[in-house]
Amino acid sequence: MNQQTNNPNQPQDLPLPLGHFVTLDSGLKLHYIEQGQGPVIIWLHGSGPGASGFSNFKGNFPEFADAGYRNIILDLPGFGRSDKPDDVNYDLDFFVTALNGFIAALGVKKVTLLGNSLGGAIALGQALDYPDTVERLILMAPGGVEERETYFAMEGIARMVDVYSRGPMGVEQMREVMSLQLFDAAILSDDILAERAAVAVTQPANLFTTMMVPNMTERLAELNCPVLGFWGINDKFNPHEGMHKFLDNVPTARFIMLNRCGHWVQVEHQRLFNSSCLDFLKHG
Repeated sequence: MNQQTNNPNQPQDLPLPLGHFVTLDSGLKLHYIEQGQGPVIIWLHGSGPGASGFSNFKGNFPEFADAGYRNIILDLPGFGRSDKPDDVNYDLDFFVTALNGFIAALGVKKVTLLGNSLGGAIALGQALDYPDTVERLILMAPGGVEERETYFAMEGIARMVDVYSRGPMGVEQMREVMSLQLFDAAILSDDILAERAAVAVTQPANLFTTMMVPNMTERLAELNCPVLGFWGINDKFNPHEGMHKFLDNVPTARFIMLNRCGHWVQVEHQRLFNSSCLDFLKHG
């Protein structure tokens, strides 16, 4: 596996920091930002047009770096500055295979996986299929514990599908979708909208048409690592009742449920999220 600091095949004018690239054995190039030294945390963002690791977690990982952790903020394949092949199925197996190869490329034995939404489902898939690689899980409204039909009945996903089907998404179309991510859309910054709109036009159609995540509820009892979870009661993308599936099946799991909170706990309750995670990493 090859590491490099730049990838000439990726657009350089995206309004995102340019970090490092890893080429997996499959030829897939993944982009990541790295900050800090210490135990490794890999940050896995959610889905949706224009998503990236930086736009999801810019308000979080610097504090973790200051606390003594090595933060790897990954752009999942199909997102951010990572490769976006138009001839693959973006199912959970594809994402987990890429993540497992990425962990191997880092040369570390165990990591903490921190994932939001789709990223939470991928973290869960990695912990179930490759348990020896995962030390802890931090999950924010994770996918992968409902049937596909349940997710697509949620207001946020229905809106996202509708807006995406109309054609290219600019800043205002992005605002229409992302306003449902938050309980209070007033905190949605123009920077995030611009970042996501710029990435969205680079994403292939098959990214969303082939994205399939199975319901892993029946496998939750296999988890043997500590789990800290967060869920907003006002989440319009992933039903918050999924929290109980973890609490009922995973003895090592604890969840924080928040009111006045949508799908982005780490943005809407940044201070609580950061401090709770750091306490979990130190004592949990």
